[in-house]
Amino acid sequence: MDETLGARVLADLRRQLITGVLAPGDRLSLRSVADQQRTSMQPVRDAVARLVAERALEVTPKRAVQVPLLSAPGFAELTAIRLAIEGFAVEQAARRRGAGERAALRRHEAAFRRQGTRAAPDLDAAIVANADLHFAIYRSAGMPALTAIIEGLWLRIGPILNLDMRAGAGRLESGVALRCHAALLAAVVAGDAAAARSALHEDISSTAAFIAGRGVLPPR
Repeated sequence: MDETLGARVLADLRRQLITGVLAPGDRLSLRSVADQQRTSMQPVRDAVARLVAERALEVTPKRAVQVPLLSAPGFAELTAIRLAIEGFAVEQAARRRGAGERAALRRHEAAFRRQGTRAAPDLDAAIVANADLHFAIYRSAGMPALTAIIEGLWLRIGPILNLDMRAGAGRLESGVALRCHAALLAAVVAGDAAAARSALHEDISSTAAFIAGRGVLPPR
């Protein structure tokens, strides 16, 4: 297999999971993915096998490939893990004052803010800007292994996490995420690790509370 081609297919599927393009319960047509990527089936099969091993996708008893349904306890567990690991990441980012990523941080925060203040926001663009901002901050911690761990969490939680904004513009227009992002960016640039963790904690917790309150998570 062409390693570059396989990496491209895998990166695209990862992006779709992290940004919630693929939602819980969605079935994946390997043929459709191959057609979209203009490739043969083998790179797609290899990418899917990798994601199944990471529990980002699952194979049903009828051999269909789908995005797993996340239960309420599973969502709560992943949220608690995110608070600990991503909280540590933003503290480290603040200690380095966003070294090497400051321009990207400001660009992604501004892109998210533009959508949050528009009369008719582009929810897809807002979701992408949200993910891009978070990962720019995590990368600025200067710990590639830590960023990879966080990506693994987002692969599993991204499909349900993005229901927060895909539910409609109301949640975005509430301003909670905008305020949290602005506070997080300011704390990282100022080198305030405690404030960075606090802003991230509110961002993650408010999103989790909104999703849990919608009743979309199966009890087990």
